[in-house]
Amino acid sequence: MLNKLVIENVLNAALSTGGDFSEIFVEDRFTNNMTMQSGRIETSLSGRDFGVGIRVFKGLQSVYAYTTDFSQDGLLKAAKNAAHAIKGISIIQLAPLIPESFVNKHPIELMPQGIEKARKVGVMKKASDTAMNYHSSISQVKVQYTDEEQNVLIANSKGKYIEDKRVRSRMAIQAIATRDQQMETGFYGPGAHQGFEFIENLNMDHYAKEAARIAVTMLDASPCPSGKFPVIIDNEFGGVIFHEACGHGLEATAVAKNHSVFANRLGEKVAPDIVTYIDDGTLINEWGSINIDDEGEVVRKNVLIENGILKGYLIDKFNSRRMGMESTGSGRRQSFRFAPTSRMTNTYIAPGKSTPDEIIANTEHGIYAKYMGGGQVNPATGDYNFAVMEAYEVKNGKLGKPLKGATLIGNGPNTLQHVDMVGNNLGHGAGMCGALSGSIPVNVGQPMIRVSEITVGGRN
Repeated sequence: MLNKLVIENVLNAALSTGGDFSEIFVEDRFTNNMTMQSGRIETSLSGRDFGVGIRVFKGLQSVYAYTTDFSQDGLLKAAKNAAHAIKGISIIQLAPLIPESFVNKHPIELMPQGIEKARKVGVMKKASDTAMNYHSSISQVKVQYTDEEQNVLIANSKGKYIEDKRVRSRMAIQAIATRDQQMETGFYGPGAHQGFEFIENLNMDHYAKEAARIAVTMLDASPCPSGKFPVIIDNEFGGVIFHEACGHGLEATAVAKNHSVFANRLGEKVAPDIVTYIDDGTLINEWGSINIDDEGEVVRKNVLIENGILKGYLIDKFNSRRMGMESTGSGRRQSFRFAPTSRMTNTYIAPGKSTPDEIIANTEHGIYAKYMGGGQVNPATGDYNFAVMEAYEVKNGKLGKPLKGATLIGNGPNTLQHVDMVGNNLGHGAGMCGALSGSIPVNVGQPMIRVSEITVGGRN
């Protein structure tokens, strides 16, 4: 992607004013995005983005610059601009750049760039028609198709030199059901670190019908009551609560500055014995998976909470300096325009021993959150609120009528403490996570769980 001699010159230029570490991140990205509305293609955008990010450390000072000028003069100018912010005396000797290799855990069968657009549109049309024909109340279906190929090269003054190709594909289906003046929405958006084979092998009937079913079901839903209830949260995207309310609090971005409720608590009991919380970027072909992070470190399985005990954090290179702890392969960024920081990959609660039927049968009264919607969280405190896309009442160990307007309000660490049943049906859901280093693909996951008490906001 860049000549090795040019890279060495850039790394040296970045160290020229006394920095103690320099890094270059080269990115060449191809993207395709299409939107279909009511069976017709509304937008179709394809693009290529090439750029270079340059970073310099001096102790606990970090400077970042980027450029789309990949001539040697342009790169040296960007490196020197970054270096000018560093004031030092000693000059670090650049270590020889030695190419590194790794085992690719995410095989690609069909590169999206080689697939004709008509073939992609055909799959979108099938999803659109399936959802539209689900029920007469479905008034609109929107299908979004996305694929990307991201080629990266990462080198640094310690001698690291490593390259990777990342390919992702995703299909998102949104169905809208209307009746009189009422409108309800259902959504499903599977994705994978995989090629077009993922899209063609999807059980499109399932995902399209499920998006439509949610919308139609919610037309007949009753307003959700307010109060404090036991809440059963289903698997897959249900894990978004702990991604937001706990996962971000375990990232070094917050922990290193003591801006997290989990800071300085390693070895403490933070959850019941039945809760083990993991971030694993090695899961084969999962949406949030990567071979190497955006600092060139091979990713790994990081057990954050084990049987209720806080075991670790997600740490990037710069925050490893602040914390005096090693990187966990968690440095991620949206693109060359962002400096990396600690981020999640595939974060999930490990499966327990209870079956979903057992969890419901052992709940006398409460709320069952089948599909979660969006939400927000304060990572410094863990306080959150999340909308529930599809919910049901639970009465005498059985599911009752559907409920709409449910919002879960609570505190992440407190909610963790109140998990009293964990199911055996682990599932993952694809999403995008926005934070300091931009928007990145992540999986959230869990089996069905029960929380003994959460504040539920409703419409009454």
